[in-house]
Amino acid sequence: MNSTKNRWLIALSAIAIHLSIGGAYAYSVYTKPVSEQMGWSATEVTIAFTIMMALAGTSAAFFGKFVEKNGPRKSALVAAVLFGLGQAGSGVAIAIDSLPMFLLTYGLLSGLGLGIGYISPVSTLVKWFPDRRGLATGMAVLGFGSGALLTAPVAANLMNSIGIANTFYVLGLSYFVLMTLGAMYIAPPTEGWMPERMKRDIASGQKVIKKDLQQLTSKEAVRTKRFWMLWTMMLINTTAGIMMISVASPMAQEVVGLSAAAAATMVGIMGIFNGGGRIGWAAASDYIGRPTVFIIFFIIQIIAFFTLPFTTNIFLFQLLILLVVSCYGGGFSNLPAFIGDLFGTKQLGAIHGYLLTTWSLGGVFGPMLVSTIRDQTNSYTPVFFTFLALIIAAFIVSLMLRADIKKTEKSLGKQQGVQVS
Repeated sequence: MNSTKNRWLIALSAIAIHLSIGGAYAYSVYTKPVSEQMGWSATEVTIAFTIMMALAGTSAAFFGKFVEKNGPRKSALVAAVLFGLGQAGSGVAIAIDSLPMFLLTYGLLSGLGLGIGYISPVSTLVKWFPDRRGLATGMAVLGFGSGALLTAPVAANLMNSIGIANTFYVLGLSYFVLMTLGAMYIAPPTEGWMPERMKRDIASGQKVIKKDLQQLTSKEAVRTKRFWMLWTMMLINTTAGIMMISVASPMAQEVVGLSAAAAATMVGIMGIFNGGGRIGWAAASDYIGRPTVFIIFFIIQIIAFFTLPFTTNIFLFQLLILLVVSCYGGGFSNLPAFIGDLFGTKQLGAIHGYLLTTWSLGGVFGPMLVSTIRDQTNSYTPVFFTFLALIIAAFIVSLMLRADIKKTEKSLGKQQGVQVS
């Protein structure tokens, strides 16, 4: 344990880790070149990405306790080895023309590394930023969302200059080095550590510490209704966001007649809103509270999904899509801080891992729902109304969760008052 480290460098280390694993989202730049060079079908090449994303959420859940037991440094080093090997091993698979090995390396190894690397620094960040939980976790998750923006052009240029296999070697080594550097600095603070300014504000009465609702283990947390309320909210928010990301371009072209070039530009801007939503909504949550932020998410999306079927205005249609995507990014950045508020930091990493199963499920349900409904009805209108119903359900759950939190706070307050007297 160490309280002499610079907490902003801790945040930078977390960003380095998330920036590396976020490169996984740039996979689309590999699909066509790999398919053309190797003679593998686009579907076969895409399976590797599907495996990786399916493993990302499930491995986060499976290895959550491993992260808590071994700490952020060892866990992040394990993630660096797995993710780096997965990426570099993909180059070997290309060199020897082995699709099974490509699925094993890019799919399995990278997926395991991604899941472990995603949760490794988060609980530590929450402990270093008791005054700015949302901002801290938002910065890290912004790094994850930005990884593809950096990797995509770099990978494209490398493939043109040194070939596909060598590109995977270079990127795999680069990810390993960057993640290792981040892992070597990360360490949790001493128990109960607070920044000096926060101590002074508390001593002067300018600031009152809002204590975590409870301090629970992961086993205790999953037995509470609050856990399942939050899980439901995350699942619906994630499913809606991934659905929108998966079909935004063809949807905009079909519904409001956006050109292919304009739709491509919109997809690029969606990346900005996804990343901006992660840091913006997370920072806002430090002032208005996590429950309120999630309620705002669902109000925005209720308005969006109700309006989308009826709008013919190209600008408004794109704006609503961008707002939905910002809520999607904001959900991920607010989640770790929300977990700390509800269940404490005792086993935050493990609880975070369990809740990230919504990431894997949303990645399956979102595209599946939209494609099934669109194919059967030949229209996106029923898609909007289906997701409107889901978002309304999530909105109701978010109100129930806030009411439950207030009820519990009142109950705990009375108990503490009895103990004091």
